[in-house]
Amino acid sequence: MQNEYEVKKEICDIGKRIYNRNMVAANDGNISVKLNDNEFLCTPTGVSKGFMTPEYICKVDAQGNVIQSNGNFKPSSEIKMHMRVYQERPDVRSVVHAHPVYATSFAIAGIPLTQPIMPEAVIALGCVPIAKYGRPSTMEIPDAVSEYVQHFDAVLLENHGALTYSDSLLAAYLKMESVEFYAQLLYQSRMLGGPKEFTPQQVEDLYEIRRQFGMKGRHPANLCPNAKEGKPSCHTCGGGCHDKKENANVSADVVAEITRKVLEQLGK
Repeated sequence: MQNEYEVKKEICDIGKRIYNRNMVAANDGNISVKLNDNEFLCTPTGVSKGFMTPEYICKVDAQGNVIQSNGNFKPSSEIKMHMRVYQERPDVRSVVHAHPVYATSFAIAGIPLTQPIMPEAVIALGCVPIAKYGRPSTMEIPDAVSEYVQHFDAVLLENHGALTYSDSLLAAYLKMESVEFYAQLLYQSRMLGGPKEFTPQQVEDLYEIRRQFGMKGRHPANLCPNAKEGKPSCHTCGGGCHDKKENANVSADVVAEITRKVLEQLGK
């Protein structure tokens, strides 16, 4: 079992990976790890995730109050969002929030990641809905995320970024990688005329593979909120897992807008 210092080093390592993969800019993003029911480590506010060392990492209690911090370091202003995930998902041990370019572009355009286009995304991630916009550092974001925490392990934050969580820090980070890769493939396939989606039966076959693997976490294969109500599954709901019920058939104007935003964030 890792000691506290080793966990801090791992947080710094994951922070560097997020920064080096252009998932955050400047001081964006935040990471947390659950040590026990009342002790959590988290990244500080106002610090680049690519340049942290273990002494930067703060410790907070289950209410987000500071237990320990060094110098002028203060816990992330988004710690309320992390605490809500831990409160509602006892199985979660780590939460990662970042602004990956493609996934965030979909969040800005109001498009959930629901199209079943590759086996790995369907099996590992399921769908990625969008939580409605909330002002940073307020309870609006935790309240918006709360709607999806019980059903999904990854959520887009409207006009903001992405949130992933799992039973370890590495697993939570890898989910963020998967969300961004899925979003990039979906975007680029739309540029080529539109992706060829799996049929409902093919989706169900992939769900069954996941069940056979006994994979952890929350996923439409086990508890799709739409399917439970007799509606089409998340992968065939036409964006129905987004509170605005966006239509999955995205117009050329929307695609053009995504392109503009992606290029702006890439600095082109």
